Amino acid sequence: MHVVVCGALVENGAVLLVHRSPTRRAYPDLWDLPGGHVEAGESELQALAREMHEELGVHIVTESSSRLGDLHAGSGEDAVHVGVWQIRDWVGSPTNRAPEEHDDIAWVRISELGGLPLVFGALPALLRSLPEPDRLPRRDEARTTASPSGP
Repeated sequence: MHVVVCGALVENGAVLLVHRSPTRRAYPDLWDLPGGHVEAGESELQALAREMHEELGVHIVTESSSRLGDLHAGSGEDAVHVGVWQIRDWVGSPTNRAPEEHDDIAWVRISELGGLPLVFGALPALLRSLPEPDRLPRRDEARTTASPSGP
């Protein structure tokens, strides 16, 4: 079984998705959350941090990450277990640093996910389980309240 992690960077009611290249062997030409395989000796959170940096150039604040759920695909040797994580805070602006894997990235409102061709059809329901966007602090507010105050 393959173990994969993916991360939902959520900001202002939108989630960052990556569009898998049409030339990809697995799930070509579909939208997905960024992420990848957990390597030997890595925890899911370590793999998530590595993948977010490799694919998007951001450093996640691991303490801000929480598990949303699990998805499964395939069977036998091709079985894939996907741990889905919400990431509330990160450093840097996401850019497509893996153009060989993704031909586009986009912020998509959570309410609009159902209209996209997604790798996992259960993803919109999983993301709609998040607290209402107006109850989540904006990233800059969360960072401000967590920062030590100066003199």
